[in-house]
Amino acid sequence: MKKILLPSLLVTLLVGCSSGPSNSKLEQFTEYTGGQTMGDTTSLYWYTEKLVSPYTAADYVAAGDYGWYQTDYRWADGELRELIREGEQIKDNQKLVPYRIHVRFSKEGDAVYQQYRLDGKVLPLTQNKLSWLKQEATDITRLTKEQDDQDLRLVQGYWDGSEFETCAGRTFDQVEFNQTLPSFVVNRLALVDSYVAFLGAEYSDKVVVEELLMLAEDDHDCIERPSLIEE
Repeated sequence: MKKILLPSLLVTLLVGCSSGPSNSKLEQFTEYTGGQTMGDTTSLYWYTEKLVSPYTAADYVAAGDYGWYQTDYRWADGELRELIREGEQIKDNQKLVPYRIHVRFSKEGDAVYQQYRLDGKVLPLTQNKLSWLKQEATDITRLTKEQDDQDLRLVQGYWDGSEFETCAGRTFDQVEFNQTLPSFVVNRLALVDSYVAFLGAEYSDKVVVEELLMLAEDDHDCIERPSLIEE
């Protein structure tokens, strides 16, 4: 089973990686994860608070044939100060082309530096696009905490029909589904080794699946949190 964590373009369902709040040293860092699926678009979210203020966040978003992207966000003094996004998007309904967005904000929220490259060309970012990027960052902080309040987190791992091994190395022989799955999904899980990602919970003796988010071949690598902004 593969345990290398690499961002990769997803071809089907997909969402969120694990964890509830946890403290680190004396800095009082709290980690959250989550995600959502809307139509053909599935998003993974990671969010870190320092004390009670936003500190960092990231997302990985797959939109089927329309492309994918990953983003790294940084806050300072409670205000979003920088983001970098990299990915691919469809061009002329024919092919995927690379793009990259890098924005730095002042403490007042103004974009003091911005760069948008699409297929090798430098383009301007509209005010609407900048506002949308900032709203996406805010949505991550809200959604991940809401899901954590419901004891939901992302779990990724590999299922061989009788045993589930998480990407973090825990092994479970009992998997409980709180969701009615289509028959073709049930058949696949019973017969084919698979990579799966879901919102749920891990206990001492079992893993509970609240919402299945992704099902892929077992050679699919786990998704790690994007890290694009230099420390």
